[in-house]
This record gives sequence, C-alpha cells and structure tokens, in this order.
Amino acid sequence: MEAARLEKSVEKSPAMQGLPAMQRTRLQVWFIRVCSSILIWTCLVQLVAVGELWHPRLLTGNPGSEKMSAHQEKSLPTPPPLAARNYTSNGFLKVSCNGGLNQMRSAICDMVTIARLLNLTLVVPKLDKTSFWADPSNFEDIFDVEHFINSLRDEVRIVKRLPKRFGRRYGYQPLVKAPVSWSNEQYYLQQVHSRLANNGISLELQKLRCRVNFQALKFTPQIESLGNKLVSIIQQKGPYLALHLRYEMDMLAFSGCTHGCTEEEAEELKRMRYAFPWWREKEIVSEEKRSRGLCPLTPEEMALILQALDFSRDTQIYIASGEIYGSERRLAALRDAFPRIVKKEMLLDPEDLRQFQNHSSQMAALDFMVSVASDIFIPTYDGNMARVVEGHRRYLGFKKTFQLDRRRLVELLDLHHNRTLSWDEFSAAVRLAHETKMGQPSLRRVIADKPKEEEYFYANPQECLREATSCANLSPVGNATMSL
Repeated sequence: MEAARLEKSVEKSPAMQGLPAMQRTRLQVWFIRVCSSILIWTCLVQLVAVGELWHPRLLTGNPGSEKMSAHQEKSLPTPPPLAARNYTSNGFLKVSCNGGLNQMRSAICDMVTIARLLNLTLVVPKLDKTSFWADPSNFEDIFDVEHFINSLRDEVRIVKRLPKRFGRRYGYQPLVKAPVSWSNEQYYLQQVHSRLANNGISLELQKLRCRVNFQALKFTPQIESLGNKLVSIIQQKGPYLALHLRYEMDMLAFSGCTHGCTEEEAEELKRMRYAFPWWREKEIVSEEKRSRGLCPLTPEEMALILQALDFSRDTQIYIASGEIYGSERRLAALRDAFPRIVKKEMLLDPEDLRQFQNHSSQMAALDFMVSVASDIFIPTYDGNMARVVEGHRRYLGFKKTFQLDRRRLVELLDLHHNRTLSWDEFSAAVRLAHETKMGQPSLRRVIADKPKEEEYFYANPQECLREATSCANLSPVGNATMSL
C-alpha cells in the first residue's frame, strides 16, 4: 500500500512531466527505492527502541561486564539478564541525598529498599550540591547508572527522570515529607520517611539493602579504572595500611574539636561552624567532647597509637582523606614515625586527577576503593566512610579493620603525656583495648530506643555476610598480628 501511494505521488509530480518517458521511469524507480529504504530503516529503529525498553541487554550486551578490579584474581561468569519485576507501581519516589559520598551511598540503599517495600518507581536519586563541599557531581558522575538500573530490575523499577506528564506544569503536586531517621518498615507502610532503622527490619529487605550497596552501586568506569590503577601502584610497593585520617577542616569545624590547634585555628574553625546555619551553632567545649571519645584523633596521636600497636617504621601507610588541617606541619610527627606515607596526589600523575578536581565525592570514591582493598584499615573517626568501608571489608571476608576505642585511647594518651604511664604500660594497654576490635565476626550491637547510638547496619550487615554470625555468643577470631 505504501509503495502504491509513493508511485502515485511520483506520477503526479510537476517536476517529472517535462521529462522523456524512459527517464521518468528510471527516476520513479530510484525515488521509490530511496523512500522505501527510509521507511524500512525508520521501522527498524522503532523496533530496536521497543526491544531496548523491554530487553536492554539484548543488543548491547551486559553493561556490568567491564574489566575486573586489579585486585581481583579471576573473572566471574556473566550472569544472565534479569527479567523486570512485574508489579503495578503506586507512584514515583524522588529522593535528594545530602552529605558526603558514603552518607549519600547509605541513603540510596535505603531508598531503593523503600521503593521495593512500597511498590514505587524510583527516580535516580539527586545528590547534594548545597553542603560545605559544594560538589557539582550528579549520580551518573559517580556511579554507573545503567548498571544500577539493570542490576536491580528484578526488584524495583528505576527511571532516570520523572516523566514530564507528572510534572508541576501538568497539575501534579508532589508530596514532600520531612525526614524522620531510623524508622522501621511499618512507618514506611503508613507514610514515607527517611532513614531505615538498623534493626527490626525483615530479612528480605535487609538483604536488598546489601545487594544495592555491594553490587548495584558500582562506580563509573573512569573512577573504577583510576582507583584500580592506584591500588595496583600501592600494592607493587608491598602491603599497606589505609589510614582514614579524618582531620580535615570541615570535620573539625562541624564537631567543634580543636585539640592540638592554635588559638587562631580554633577561632577560624568556630567562625566556619557559625557560617553554615545547618551546622551546630551552640558553644562546644572541645576538651570535654574529646574526653568522651567524640573527636577525631589527631595526626600526632595516631603516630603514638600506631607505634603502640607495634606497627614497624617501614609500614606503608596510605592517607585516605582530603586536605589535612594544618597541612604538612600537622603531619610531621606521623611522617617522622612512619616515613613511607603516601597519598593519591603523590602516586598519580596530576593529569590523572585533573578530571576529579573540585569533585570531592569522586575523589572520596578513589579513597574508598583504596581503603576497601587495603591489608589493614584504621579510621580515626567513626563517620560514614569509616563505617561503610568497614561493612565492605566484613563482606569481603572480615578483612582486618581496627575499631579504635577513642574514649579509652584519649585517657591513655593523657596518662602517658603526664608521665603517669610509661611507654611499655601505654603500649600494652592500647593493644589490650583492641584485641577484639579488629573486624572479627560479631553480632550487631542493639540499643533499644537509641538507634543513633547502636551499631550501624552498613558497618556490620550481619544478615548478608558469608560467614554465619547469628549465634548468641561469638568468640573472637584469634589474636591478629599487629604489623604488616
């Protein structure tokens, strides 16, 4: 029918009527062939688009089959494509995640789980651009968005953006809810809130949180490639300890911790805290907070603690952090005790890092990869990165991770400084305090009605770990060697 209509239109074309019959016939045939080809090509493109909608891996292959990490020894077989879960969506869930990389990561895992619980279609989350870091990165700048969507298609429907027909200009008014942290699933079934509780959640949902965290949230190929390169460079120099030295200006300003700072520095940090209205504006007594173990340990304190834990002088230490407050002056004692200190800026060509400059979350992703791959991981503060890295290392087989008892350590450090404890006494007390705090299998600590004080789910996702940790009393896994 289409060819017939094309022929008719050619015959009536005024441009053809002045040409000889033979030439008109040839032009007609040529014109019909061109139009038919265009028609066939258009149909083919439409068929491919429809096929991609239902089976996105059919023509493009498995987007999750990029090159394995440098520290993985053998490749795994490519899993078969997942079938999309068939359910009637109750609406769309739009999420805006704030904070640093790992706080946003945890929030994304929670929100995928909530979308699954409530049969909602999740819109790829928006990332914070208004915090102290002012990182302009979008979700797709940090995580492999296609892998994220496709790897979860059997659990929850995820779209890159809200369809235009549901926008405000078409009369739709979104329901905006203020976050209420640590809510259990019953709260979500009644009204949408924010952070999922650590405990009291069904096993099915806990396992989904793990699946998002450990499998679906994969960094972009650019971050993965450079992170693997960084890990390879360090490993070529031998085993290494990753020290998450949380002694950065924003951390000190937010927490109000100024131990070891000059009066001018303490005043500068106070001004910064007051400059951000969503930070704490109340007066903070630094020494009182430090004595309760609520401050990050200083570089000078960490030098003594690492020595007390019997780490040798030639231990290779990777500093996983942003700019240390006080710069090299504050790192001097640590570098004197452990001269083999390295940072990503020392190991990579400036051109390699140029693409990540002024993108704090992407730089943090590199530190995250190096920390997860390290032989030993020691955080100086139990913030989001420390806890999420700890959980990943447990998932990978309970890799050694020190959970520093800062309250006890501060007490011991002060006793040593005022000469009440000798070096041998101090060292023995530090080692004794951490014999069972090296990432061994353990039950997650639960504190009824105080979710912020109990152990964080993402630091110890016991429901998802390969090694059983469900028995009532878990014994420590032997005494680990302190040195690398």
